[in-house]
Amino acid sequence: MILSISIRDFVLIDRLDIEPGAGFTALTGETGAGKSIILDALSLAMGAPADRSFIRNGATQASVAVEFGPPSRHPVWALLQEQGIDASMDEALTLKRVVRTSGPARAFVNDQAVSAALLAEIGEMLVEIHGQHAASALMRPSMHRRLLDQFAGNEALLSACSTAFDALHEARETRARLEAEQAEAIAAREWLGQAVEELERLAPVSGEAEELTTRRMRLMQSERVTEAVSEAETAMDGADMETALSRAARAVERICRLPGFEGSDETLPIAARAAAEAIERAIIETREAGAAVFGLERLISHDTSALESAESRLFALRALARKHMTEPEALPDLLAKLRGQLDLAEAGEDALIAARKAETVTQARYHQVAEKLTVARKAAAGQLEKAIAKELAPLKLGRATIGICVEALPEGDGGAYGADRVEFEAETNPGAGFGPLRKIASGGELARFSLALKCALAEAGSAQTLIFDEVDQGVGGSVAAAIGERLVRLAGARQVFAVTHSPQVAASAAAQWLVEKDTDRAGGTRVRGLDDSARQEEIARMLSGAEVTEEARAAAGRLLEDV
Repeated sequence: MILSISIRDFVLIDRLDIEPGAGFTALTGETGAGKSIILDALSLAMGAPADRSFIRNGATQASVAVEFGPPSRHPVWALLQEQGIDASMDEALTLKRVVRTSGPARAFVNDQAVSAALLAEIGEMLVEIHGQHAASALMRPSMHRRLLDQFAGNEALLSACSTAFDALHEARETRARLEAEQAEAIAAREWLGQAVEELERLAPVSGEAEELTTRRMRLMQSERVTEAVSEAETAMDGADMETALSRAARAVERICRLPGFEGSDETLPIAARAAAEAIERAIIETREAGAAVFGLERLISHDTSALESAESRLFALRALARKHMTEPEALPDLLAKLRGQLDLAEAGEDALIAARKAETVTQARYHQVAEKLTVARKAAAGQLEKAIAKELAPLKLGRATIGICVEALPEGDGGAYGADRVEFEAETNPGAGFGPLRKIASGGELARFSLALKCALAEAGSAQTLIFDEVDQGVGGSVAAAIGERLVRLAGARQVFAVTHSPQVAASAAAQWLVEKDTDRAGGTRVRGLDDSARQEEIARMLSGAEVTEEARAAAGRLLEDV
């Protein structure tokens, strides 16, 4: 139910905070005091279209926030979870709408921005507004099927119907896919045969292209190594460096053995001996270098034929991949796919016949469940018509009749909710003929039809808060009392508000709010709860008009005592 309402700068209201209670609350006040403004504000918070004219003169924005406390079993929690809205069942749920002088209106659920459409969907699950011009769920044909199913208790049948329809939908998609694939395969059978034959001849293996690329690179490196070793061997062999170094060593040693220099510690002999030693080391290292270079040859393993084979295979894979506009690594999967298409084309109708049979079976199962649902709806429609008829006479609608039309949808138009169109129809005078409820009834009748329907559908619908706007227009006396009795009955399980000009309806309420012009602020509106004494005075005003008489006060007291 609604826990609190906070309105800021909305039309005539600059600031209003209300904390309504459970049960039935009546909103009364003189014409023009602003009762309809409060309903407009609530409708805005429930996702109704926004208009900048809602912004109070001199303000830059208008805002309305409504706080709810839905029970843990309420379906709104599942919707919030589905939409990714952060909300806890242990906390209140707040719907808010802001209209600005510049920029678009904004919608929020628990301070999280949402679309107006989602806000309206959530609001519809929490609040029903019934009136002469309100877009009540009871007045919208799109809701009639749901309301009838809730009255009938068709949850199990609806679940079975949804499951059967899902299976039928899947079977239809499978059959359609196979038909399209087979038609495509047959049209391309010759090409498919050639493509599969070519791919099978090449027989690509998963990961083969990458492995061939690595092997080719390794073999190409081996060829370069062979060339480099051969070049090094030629250089070492052709220069005969060791012979040249030996001649140089003997020549330097002769310097050291010349008479007068042998054993001398003069600079020349010392340098000559150092040169001889260096040459000797060079000879040794040259021999080692030659041995190392010639040793490399023994380590080389270069297979020219292996390189040619790898390159040939790799280039063939790449060429075929380019032909099919894919990558070499994808060729094995392509072969499997084309082979499957060719098999489908060559296998004839087998797979398609099986798919069509499966569709026929699931369609028969769906029709069977949908027919059970239709039978249940028609039986419930008769019961609901009788329940509504009992409510109409006390509401001065005894000459009117409500009919519930349950008719089959065109073949193929059925869905998860069955194959029926459901609409509430009305005949306001015997013999006048039935027509859509939303078109047949006048404004005052529409509000009372709405109340009668809601009483008959007392347990249907998820909204825990019901708002009735001038449901008592144009009636009085016993009819008004009957309206009050029904509002009290509905308030036994829900929170009910009624904007009323009827003293009988107001006296039936558990609580009463007075909507009046704020004398402290020009053009303003305020709402205040009335105690017993103030209620008697307000109901007396409603009975007598501008001048409240003692007789009116006494009559008001009797009305309150009779409740």
